[in-house]
Amino acid sequence: MTAATQGFLTCLGLIVAIGAQNAFVLRQGVRREHVPTVVALCAAADAVLISAGVAGLGPLVASHETALAVVRWAGAAFLAFMAGAAAVRAVRGAEALRPAEDGAGSRAAAVAACLAFTFLNPHVYLDMVLLGSLAGRHGDGRWAFAVGAATASAVWFTTLGFGAGRLRPVFARPSAWRVLDAAIAVVMAALATGLVVAG
Repeated sequence: MTAATQGFLTCLGLIVAIGAQNAFVLRQGVRREHVPTVVALCAAADAVLISAGVAGLGPLVASHETALAVVRWAGAAFLAFMAGAAAVRAVRGAEALRPAEDGAGSRAAAVAACLAFTFLNPHVYLDMVLLGSLAGRHGDGRWAFAVGAATASAVWFTTLGFGAGRLRPVFARPSAWRVLDAAIAVVMAALATGLVVAG
């Protein structure tokens, strides 16, 4: 198995999980709000983090416990806020897709949320350390490993963001949104709780 293939499969294994970032991309995809921007930003951010890990910045980041603690608590607060917002939407149950709502959310808000979901998650920095150490085992092939990992990220977010649009007919019903938002609220609340406990 080549270094690039190992990088691809390793990153895919880390990223294909129910998490706050994936839930956000899924929701944007279903609503078809700024999907190209969100997908490109998520993939680019992962490529930067992967490159930083392979370049050897992982141990440096991991050694700054105070900085990681700040990120952890900020991430927990952000996730708790987003969990509350999703829970309110689930309880109200008034949201359904209507043609006039396409792209209703601002691009700036989508970009800000995307960056927060990415960089206020301390687990991304732990993944950076892990991918960096695994890439180092390949010697001169470590950058091929990085390319494979970054490709996996781009493929995943593209599939999730644009593929979610196929669920659009289902989410024409408010009840489907209630289920999705309830699930998002549970996931984000669990992640926020996990960060607090870890702190």
